[in-house]
Amino acid sequence: MYKKAVRWLYASPYRTLVFGFAFLIAVGAVLLKLPVSVVSGQTLSWIDAWFTSVSALCVTGLVVVDTGTHFSAFGHWVLLILIQVGGLGFMTMGTLFALMLRRKVSLRDRLALQESLNQNTLEGLVRLVRKVVLYALTIEAVGSLLYAIRFMEEMSLGRALYYGIFHGVSVFNNAGFDLFGDFRSMSDYVSDPYMNVISIILILCGSLGFVVLADLVEWPQRKRLSLHSKVVLSVTVLLFVGGAIVIFIFEYTNEKTFGPLNFGNQLLAALLHSATPRSAGVTTLNMYDMRQATQFFIVWLMFIGASPGSTGGGIKTTSFAVLVAAVYAVIRGKTDVVLFRHRLGQTQVYKAIMITFFSLAILVAATMILSVTENASFMGVLFEATSAFATVGLSMGLTTELSTAGKIIIMLVMFVGRVGPYTLSFALAARENRSLYRHAEGKIIIG
Repeated sequence: MYKKAVRWLYASPYRTLVFGFAFLIAVGAVLLKLPVSVVSGQTLSWIDAWFTSVSALCVTGLVVVDTGTHFSAFGHWVLLILIQVGGLGFMTMGTLFALMLRRKVSLRDRLALQESLNQNTLEGLVRLVRKVVLYALTIEAVGSLLYAIRFMEEMSLGRALYYGIFHGVSVFNNAGFDLFGDFRSMSDYVSDPYMNVISIILILCGSLGFVVLADLVEWPQRKRLSLHSKVVLSVTVLLFVGGAIVIFIFEYTNEKTFGPLNFGNQLLAALLHSATPRSAGVTTLNMYDMRQATQFFIVWLMFIGASPGSTGGGIKTTSFAVLVAAVYAVIRGKTDVVLFRHRLGQTQVYKAIMITFFSLAILVAATMILSVTENASFMGVLFEATSAFATVGLSMGLTTELSTAGKIIIMLVMFVGRVGPYTLSFALAARENRSLYRHAEGKIIIG
């Protein structure tokens, strides 16, 4: 029975990813439940330990207890390790350890790694893993140091380095966890250009994806970018700039958010809150105080999310680009979906449609169930469900008030959002069916 279960698990790289994530979540929950993980006088229930472990490994940032004041230094390091593994992917970390031990990476592991990194080929995967780890650690180190320099103005050197490392890793991996206490994220730095700019850069670097980062690093030598990188960069810039403009317009006259700020700080706040829906969860303003139009717009940004192979969630920027290109092709009466003078195959278009459809179905189902189990407004429920699915971590305050049933629903949504509907659907499928025939073409009336 045991051998049969192991064979079933390893028969598909999709199952390896899904159940590997589930196993690490269980380990994280056990570690967080240990008395040494919480400060003296505090306790942590099993449901809260599971919730926090899921949120950390899925790099979400939704919390039911305050990270800074509830957990001890040991608990913070457990969270940091879960965030790092969740951001890079446990297959990437496993491959790294195999390389360090000079072990050969098997074909089965390469297939799982290929799915984890969203690659179309097995070629160059080990080289990509080395680049992923190198780029991630370099960016995290620089970000941690820059944060620590700012924190040294407020605290001792040791504590500043501790805070710098935690927030550098958390923000780059788009996790949204912070140590500032009282669930206030970075609200103390709403008027601090230094902290805002560093956070925006780290968020965007983490949301682009490691393939795009590698392309950008190698651009001076190659003088060209791949089609994937062009699409990701174009959509990211469009959403970042366009999102900041929309948020600025909606919140400009809102006395609860932009009202107390001068024009420069309003621009900073608009830029940060346009970047953070990529999947970061970092905020300097209270999301509850924003206008409903802004909240709904951020829901839309969160649903799109980050890019493939990144530390973020959502349907991904490339799926959004493919859908827009497909609609444009239909409007123009074209049969081919074209991006940057390249025709996309039907398989890619179908995959984007499938991911979007399944994501919407999950989001609708979760919102409907939470509307029954929780005593909250529809916008609050929709916002929280979208934040969980896109592994963003932004909250309007509902997470801390969730019932046990609500916590379970949010945990499931975070898990599905991190592993991805595409991966989950193939992991649960019995086997891939290849038809040896085609049905006769039929026609129905559409529209």
